[in-house]
Amino acid sequence: MTNSAYKPKIEAIRAGTIPNFLFLQYDLEMLRISNLFVVPKHFMSQSIIEQRKPLSERARRRGWVGSNILLGNLPADAQIPIVEDRYEVPKATVRDSWNRFLFLREQSVYSRGWLADVLACVRQLGQETFTLADVYTFDGQLAKLHPRNRHIRPKIRQQLQVLRDYGIVEFLGKGVYRIRKL
Repeated sequence: MTNSAYKPKIEAIRAGTIPNFLFLQYDLEMLRISNLFVVPKHFMSQSIIEQRKPLSERARRRGWVGSNILLGNLPADAQIPIVEDRYEVPKATVRDSWNRFLFLREQSVYSRGWLADVLACVRQLGQETFTLADVYTFDGQLAKLHPRNRHIRPKIRQQLQVLRDYGIVEFLGKGVYRIRKL
């Protein structure tokens, strides 16, 4: 998703002043909304922002550096539907989805990024029950997203414990976890 200037967006994430984002898809022929979802600001982290190439020397705003929001790097939980396939999602469902992750606001920007990234990895597995070894298969990907961290696997375990403490996942024992339903 092409978006605004890179540097101010990263500064807003670091300062905690990034806004919530609404994403709209509409049917131009029928003049109606097809899909509308919100990404709460507490899910916005540096790992989902991609720096674009500066505009060329021939461009009117040469040298300007834009950004892309990598929606695919977000966990599905971060994209809270309001309208889905042209139908309004019940307000209680939207509210519950929003409130489930409010604990992220209490976390530092660094921790929020890690929590969202580990949760995205868990969601990529596509299964309700998963093992620690399953999540470890993403250690290379997480190392690229967080190059300053030299202890990726301990950090994965730590983030799974935080997600467990907030009721997002359930620890079943012997390295096995289950995603808790909303």
